[in-house]
Amino acid sequence: MAKDTAPRWDRRMQQRLARGEAAALGELYDRFAALVHSQAHRMLDDEDAADLVTREVFAQVWENPEAYDPKQGSMRSWVARLTHRQSVQRLRRAAASRYAAEHGDGAAPDPEELERRVRSATSAARADYIVSSMPVPLREALELAYIHRRDYRQTAADLGVTEDEARRRLRLGLQLLSTANARPLEGSSPPGYGRVR
Repeated sequence: MAKDTAPRWDRRMQQRLARGEAAALGELYDRFAALVHSQAHRMLDDEDAADLVTREVFAQVWENPEAYDPKQGSMRSWVARLTHRQSVQRLRRAAASRYAAEHGDGAAPDPEELERRVRSATSAARADYIVSSMPVPLREALELAYIHRRDYRQTAADLGVTEDEARRRLRLGLQLLSTANARPLEGSSPPGYGRVR
């Protein structure tokens, strides 16, 4: 599978953004807007909030292209991390506002409940990101097995591969998805989002 972004493309994109090329921002938007919007929507479950996060992320990229470090991962991973941060901030603000409206000003939501909701939304968004980033053969096998309810024999027949190959693809796809619920170490980014600077 070809990667969505080659490191050379990432470096050139950063340089173009740093020079203030509006066309570079448009190209970046065309490439990653669907990813940003779907990740934000998955975390926030709100179309308008996802639209706002999408605008905020691309504004942040435009205003701070030097914040991207190609040594730390792909541009795609960086944009996904920015989306995650913006979504978590918006989720926390919304929860605090809702709680204050229900319980009076100065009241704060239960921090443990809020963190549980953030972790749940983060896991769901990471799973979507992992599925959209995995090689097409793995994604096709998972879709046949879990969306179309095919067993590995039917999956093999539908894909035109051996049963062993179908089992291998399903196993690898599930191994990738299993990282969606892993809790990141302090100072690192969630699995599937690359490394944090």
